[in-house]
Amino acid sequence: MKGKVTEHQERMADRVLDDESLHREHLVISLSGAHAYGFPSHDSDLDLKAIHIAPTAALLGLQPRHVPAERLEVLEGVEVDYSSNELQPVLLGILQGNGNYIERVLGAITVRALPELETLRPRVRAVLSRRIHRHYRGFAQGQLREWEKSGFRSVKKLLYVLRTTLTGTHALRTGEVETDVTVLLEPYGFGEARALVERKRSGERIELTDALSEQWQREVTRAFAVLEAADAASVLPLEPQPADVAALEGWMLDVRRQRFGA
Repeated sequence: MKGKVTEHQERMADRVLDDESLHREHLVISLSGAHAYGFPSHDSDLDLKAIHIAPTAALLGLQPRHVPAERLEVLEGVEVDYSSNELQPVLLGILQGNGNYIERVLGAITVRALPELETLRPRVRAVLSRRIHRHYRGFAQGQLREWEKSGFRSVKKLLYVLRTTLTGTHALRTGEVETDVTVLLEPYGFGEARALVERKRSGERIELTDALSEQWQREVTRAFAVLEAADAASVLPLEPQPADVAALEGWMLDVRRQRFGA
């Protein structure tokens, strides 16, 4: 996280994470949101996305639950948005193409992690499939609706649309997960958006001019077309292969065995 946030922001994040780590064992905690997407500003919150491992015995009881955890708090002027999901539903989501979960393992910025994360990553890469297209298209459409609600004015919401479509495009074409939109703009023909990134870095509420709003409403249509073309030409299989799913499940069962009485 060094270089991505200020020392003060990092201290506030550590306060929250130290506290939450008393309640659950985190496999990984990632810094997501604007910091991971390449356009943080001085007033951006710290968006911390985690995966935790519940004690195996607790999952085998009369009322087994995979309870997510959420916390939103402002500490000394820093907004920290923490959320964590249990390992099993996360892995199921990854098999279904859930980009939010995939990015916690393969993308974003790793803040804290157990050694087991390194053995999980190749297994997650192996089960990536064209199912991610549906997730990124749907997520981008949701972001587009949010941009529309702003009157097509919000630079931040526009960049979220571009980030989502281009992360999906890149994953479909290469099998690699890249969340930083500044890495993806030129390769996929959206170099002009670098000016928008610079505008966004000056504040969360920066707005587009009339001319830019009109221009980017047209360009966003092209971003969705690029995503559709990437799906048609994807290097990924239509769905995860049974052997790779079995390897992922085997990894999870090993983790569960090691933590039976934790």
